[in-house]
Amino acid sequence: MLVGEDFGRLFEEFERTAFRLETLDEYDIDEEREEIERFLSGGDMGPEWADNPWVRSMTDQGKQVSRVHVLRSPLTDYLRYELSAYPGNVTAGETIGIVDLSGQTVTGLPDHDFWIFDDRDVYRMHYTETGAFVGGELLPPQALAEYRGYRDQALSAAVPFVAYWERHR
Repeated sequence: MLVGEDFGRLFEEFERTAFRLETLDEYDIDEEREEIERFLSGGDMGPEWADNPWVRSMTDQGKQVSRVHVLRSPLTDYLRYELSAYPGNVTAGETIGIVDLSGQTVTGLPDHDFWIFDDRDVYRMHYTETGAFVGGELLPPQALAEYRGYRDQALSAAVPFVAYWERHR
C-alpha cells in the first residue's frame, strides 16, 4: 500500500484524469483538525477556500480532477466542513458530484473510497474505523473494468455539487 509522499506522488505523476469516489462521513486528517475547529467556530477560512491551490496545481496543467461524494443527510460536522470547502475546489477546476442516499436509492456502489488515475490505475483507499488514512492499495489490472463501472454509475447518479449546495446549504 502507498502512504504519505509515495501516495502523494500519484497526483504529480498522472497525466490526464483523476477520479475519486468518497464514501465516508468522517475523515480523520491531522492537517485538517485546526481548520475544522476554525470552521465550526465560524472563523475566517482564508483565501485557499476560494480557490484550492492543490486542485489548481493539477488543473492548471490541463489535468481533469473529479469526484463523487456518496453521503446521507443530515450532514455530519465533518461533511459540513468538507462541502463548505468544495466551492473553492470547483473554482480551481474540479468537477464534483453528490449522491445523497437520503433522497435517492443507488445500489451497487462499493462501500469504500477509490481513485482511478488516467483510466488505467485503480487505488482502493483504506481507512481506520475513525477515518484515518491507512494507505492506497493498487488493485490488479483485471479490477479496472469493475471500478470504471462504479465510476460511471456514480457519475450518472450524482447531482452536480453546485445544484446540491444551493438546495442544502
